[in-house]
Amino acid sequence: MKISTKKMSYEEWKEQRRKGIGGSDAAAIIGLNKWKSPIRVYLEKIGEFQDEEQNEAMYWGNKMEDLVAKEYSDRSGNYVERRNYILIHPDHDWMIANVDRIIYAKDRSPGVLECKNVSEFRKEEWKDDEVPPEAYCQLQHYLAVTGYEWGVIAALIGGNKFIYKHFDRDEEFISSLISLESEFWKRIEERNPPPADGSDDSSEVLNILYPQAVPESSINLPYETADTIQRLIQLKQSIKELEDEKAEKENRLKELLGENETGYVEKWRVDWKSYTSTRLDTKALKNSQPNIYQEFSRETESRRFSIREV
Repeated sequence: MKISTKKMSYEEWKEQRRKGIGGSDAAAIIGLNKWKSPIRVYLEKIGEFQDEEQNEAMYWGNKMEDLVAKEYSDRSGNYVERRNYILIHPDHDWMIANVDRIIYAKDRSPGVLECKNVSEFRKEEWKDDEVPPEAYCQLQHYLAVTGYEWGVIAALIGGNKFIYKHFDRDEEFISSLISLESEFWKRIEERNPPPADGSDDSSEVLNILYPQAVPESSINLPYETADTIQRLIQLKQSIKELEDEKAEKENRLKELLGENETGYVEKWRVDWKSYTSTRLDTKALKNSQPNIYQEFSRETESRRFSIREV
């Protein structure tokens, strides 16, 4: 099954994506995407949260897709073809795919090409035979939907290094992926949100959903929440003990270095260098130029989270 995207606007395409789980959703749903949380995907799918607007990175990713696809074709000798369709899994109509290209090789059946434009800062994730988990998960999702046996992830890294890596269909991974995605889609159908995880994205989503507290409002939390609170207190104490130990070890090394900038031991190098930085003294500015301070001051609102005994 497939839906043509040839005459779709960007907004119409996003609406179609909302009706199923795509390759870019897969890693987030199973906790393998450090940039996007399951709760964000859930809220996007039920229409309570706007899909991410196209940012600069996404814009250039789309622009570079043709170049990356052509470079792969030139280097591999394989013909690649764009498919202007949203593909739908034959057995799971909530499982969809927007593949970048289909690969036609001379010596094997068709495969899937996934194109990436990668920042220089993420190059370590692509060294040797490695790719980021979200890219591998996306490719296996596409192989699940298309039924193809292999695929390639091609990437332009830092604007000046091109690589491509072959991956075969991983039946065990795909089986687990379909099972987890099926459970997630059931949550969407039943309007049963996944619990927030510990990611920065979950924190951001919660801050967006609940930016302000209603003054003087309170609720009785579920009884089992007491265990969560007790564990959180234990974790905070453990973190404090580790931070204290870390500070003690750092101070011991500083003491040994004294006036020296660098010290060596076995394979280690320890630096304690001097730096000069300029910072705005806001207190002095407020006292000497209160009008200027007031003009450029901005109030921000946030919610402070704390736990204490009552």
